[in-house]
Order: sequence, then C-alpha cells, then structure tokens
Amino acid sequence: MNDVIVVGTDDSPGADTAIAWAAADAARKGLRLELVHVIERGSYELPRFPIPGLLESLREAAEAMLEKKAQTVMARWPGIEVATKVKIGSPVAELRAQAEPAAELVVGSRGRSRFASALLGSVSLRLAGHAHGTVVVVRSAEAYRGRLVVGLDETDSSEPALAHAFAEAALRGVPLRVLYAYSVPIHAVSLDLDRLQRAQYDFVHDRLTPWRAEHPEVDTIADITSVHPVAALTEASKDADLLVVGTRGRGIAVLGSVSHGVLHHAHCPVAVVRRRDGDQPGR
Repeated sequence: MNDVIVVGTDDSPGADTAIAWAAADAARKGLRLELVHVIERGSYELPRFPIPGLLESLREAAEAMLEKKAQTVMARWPGIEVATKVKIGSPVAELRAQAEPAAELVVGSRGRSRFASALLGSVSLRLAGHAHGTVVVVRSAEAYRGRLVVGLDETDSSEPALAHAFAEAALRGVPLRVLYAYSVPIHAVSLDLDRLQRAQYDFVHDRLTPWRAEHPEVDTIADITSVHPVAALTEASKDADLLVVGTRGRGIAVLGSVSHGVLHHAHCPVAVVRRRDGDQPGR
C-alpha cells in the first residue's frame, strides 16, 4: 500500500464531506492526503469562440480553492501532510491515473458542478469499475456507529474486500459484520431448504476461518440471510460507518449489479475494492 489518499474534489458541500472523511482516514492511517481537482475543458470552451486565458483563469481559481481546503484540513488535522493538484482533462481518466499509486481514491456523491453532479452516476461508477485498488464513495459520514460491514459472495472478488474490511476493523477497533445474502430459486420446490441453509453456513464459516485466524482481535459477526444482496447490504449500511464490497473486474458491466445498487442506495460511505494487477486470487 502506498502512503497517500487521493480525494477528487470541487467546490461543492458533498466534496467537503469527502475531504473530511478522507482526512480522518489519513490521520488514522498515518498517510498523506492529496486533493485533486479536474478541469474538464469541454465544459467551459466554445469551439468556434475561444476565450483567451480561460484555462489559466480556471486553473488559478482551482488552485486557490484547493489551497483553502488544504488549509482547513491542516487546521483540523495538524499532523496530516496535504498536497494539491489541478489536472485538465477527463475526470475519470485523470482520477484513475491518480488512484494508480494511491492507497485509496475518495470521491463525494454529488455536488453543484458538472463534475460533482456526475459522481454518483457515470464518474463514480466508472471509477469504481476501472480504478485499481479501493474507491470510496462518500454519501454521508456524520454519525459514528462503531461497526463496519462487508459483503461476501462466492467469487474471488470478495477476497480483496475481506482483506480491506478486516484491516479497517482492526485499525478502528470495531466489530465487523460479514453479510452473505443468497437467493433461493423461486421454482426450486424440491430443494431441501434445511440442507441448503446448512451449506450456506458451512461456506461462510470456511471462508471466514483464515481471516478470523489472521485477525483474532476483530469481533466478527457472520450474518447469513436469504434476501436480495442489494436490499440486505443497503439495510445493513444504516448501522455502519463503512460498507465494503468487491468488484469482479473492469468496467461498469463487471462492477456487478450488487455493487452498482449499493453505490446508489447505501446510507454510509461505500468502499469498492478491486484487486490490483499482480495480486493473487484467493488467500
């Protein structure tokens, strides 16, 4: 893990919430903080009517805005090293590049500008699907609930999410609720439901055994339910400080309907954890 948390930000209240969340996380982990603003030049330029000095003016305004936010962070968390960076281009491409060497990328859920208002839509979803490592989408982080939740499924994509969730729970000293939601086929009238339930419990127990051994200090709560995963995770997020989910690969299509749904409906910050290139699947 590298030593910096990157925050994609603008001048919206939602962006300030993301900065505050990232700053607290950086203080907790002893990491640096980097505030990044992306100027999407197509939002301001008229192809047939160029405005002299436009980009220079936008850059100066962005630098002043970031410096003000950096000063606010350092006043509240004096031990954090804060850097700022202004980029020009596509928000997704630029933030993805910034996330490549970072411990995590943090973005807000919505805001006033074109960039911020898209965060919960195409920008955040594309970042969650494409960016390496961990992307945290911060909707609200006002209440302290003292619990983390991680979604577990039957794919290897759960392993990076479990690693992140156990590490976070150990660092914060809070319980970790591991939620495994499965659906019983509607037309499976011949299924032995008791046997099915026992199989689900055995599966979760086997998956968690090595993680519990590695992190005996974490109070782990296995929660197994036969409701839709999005509904179960969304409900669980009401009592969590962070909800952690995995992603199956690259792009929105493989982000998965569960991660996609959770990003839209969760009541707490959501960390989407994607395996970095070179990581080995499984434990």
